[in-house]
Amino acid sequence: MLENKKEFKLITKKNPKSLLPNALTIFGVCLGLSSIKFALDANYGMAIIAIGFAAILDTLDGRVARLIKGTSKIGKELDSLTDVISFGVAPGFIIYFWTLNEIGKFGWMFVLIYTVCCALRLARFNLMIIEENETWKINFFEGVPSPAAAGLVLLPLILSLSGIVQFENYTVLSSIAILTTSILMVSKIPTYSLKRILIPRHLAIFLLLGIGVYVSLLIFYTFETLFFSGLIYIFLIPISYFHYRHKNKTSLIANSEEETEDVL
Repeated sequence: MLENKKEFKLITKKNPKSLLPNALTIFGVCLGLSSIKFALDANYGMAIIAIGFAAILDTLDGRVARLIKGTSKIGKELDSLTDVISFGVAPGFIIYFWTLNEIGKFGWMFVLIYTVCCALRLARFNLMIIEENETWKINFFEGVPSPAAAGLVLLPLILSLSGIVQFENYTVLSSIAILTTSILMVSKIPTYSLKRILIPRHLAIFLLLGIGVYVSLLIFYTFETLFFSGLIYIFLIPISYFHYRHKNKTSLIANSEEETEDVL
């Protein structure tokens, strides 16, 4: 008798459109692993650039999947596994090869803590359920997302490469950055979800202009631009926290008023 075997399929016959977003996700894995190779070769500039492109692809794959209606369950799981590699494992290795290896076992322990926190953060994200009356919450993440966390962990290295300020001991700075970022990832501090931002059509021209200016700055002042982008994100964390509290308070008041009307 022939046994029925379930074949593993990256692309189903019912949804062939998932090929493009899944391909972007796999390309992100390759970039994450390549950044480790660059770090092994002490080419830290290229390592950061590879992580940056992986973050761009992480933003695009979900948008492309929704745009062409090519979302799939395997795409969601693949995206999470990619994030662990590109934004959990890779940044930890890069910062370890650069400076944390100087403190021996403690440096490696910091890398392990960061990677585990990244995996826990992604597992929690996959299980997150938003109620129908709280759709506004899709504009926020619970904790710092893994791509942003990768940028925060690499911020001391980016600062060093930018030449803006030079420190004698980057090991302490890197240790503080990786431990603080690990806590922020598994915390419940709300942060802005940049993937969900909707721009009104009449403002699209200004968005394109801003993107053009930003890309130009990245080309000519790569690490300086990345460093100040990281600082801006850090300042946005408390802003997003208070914005979330305000929205949550408004939502609770509206829901209580609706319940009161139903009783009456």
